Amino acid sequence: MLIDSHVNLHAPQFDEDRDAVIDRARAAGVRLMVEISDRLTTFEATHALAMAHDDIWCTVGVHPHEAKDAADLTADTLLTLAERPRVVGVGECGLDFHYDLSPRDVQARVFRQHVAAARQSGLPLVVHTREADDVMAGILKEEMAEGPFRLLMHCYTSSPELAKTAAEIGAWFSVSGIATFKAADEVRAVIRDMPADRIIVETDCPYLAPVPYRGRRNEPAYVGHVLEKLAEIRGWSVEEADRRTTGAFFSLFDRIPRPAD
Repeated sequence: MLIDSHVNLHAPQFDEDRDAVIDRARAAGVRLMVEISDRLTTFEATHALAMAHDDIWCTVGVHPHEAKDAADLTADTLLTLAERPRVVGVGECGLDFHYDLSPRDVQARVFRQHVAAARQSGLPLVVHTREADDVMAGILKEEMAEGPFRLLMHCYTSSPELAKTAAEIGAWFSVSGIATFKAADEVRAVIRDMPADRIIVETDCPYLAPVPYRGRRNEPAYVGHVLEKLAEIRGWSVEEADRRTTGAFFSLFDRIPRPAD
């Protein structure tokens, strides 16, 4: 069952042909998509996509790039929005010290509010982390000590050390088109050691198109290429990779009913 666990279909890159993109995904065998919230100002568009399509669900959250515009965000605000139908996760949220588009202390504060919302709601937390390994590891361990929550390390490209920390506290991991890039040997090495029952796949469209589409706008229809590369990296058949990632997806996003095969 092909599932794209991370799409950004509300992005302006899809304004001209959004319906056609969704149709192509279905034609490629994609059965479910999770539309990801990156800021509250576009949450209505994100939520509307989920409400309009039986095979699209959504999250609510603020990307670390946008944290500066939501510095006063509270867990209660996220929890209120998470009560809406078809909201199945909290995020995308986290830390991005590569671009530093928001002050680091603000990123951390906003991220912790997302953690609190995930803990209180029981919804999985969709985590973005880039060049913030030590701080991210510290926050995750501190917050897990405060009380358990489920989390997904989305589009994981960080260090094996952070991956080990996240795995030890029970994190799931998602693999993206980066795994297909020629120069991504370090990413593939980390993928080989991820917990076999907690790996899912994503496109992160419109970004990070997998080979052979690298350099073009990404689409959910391409997620099968990510699954095939994951199978190759792990030494699984494509059928086994499909079975494993499907099971991992529904164990994480457990508010989504599993369609009949």
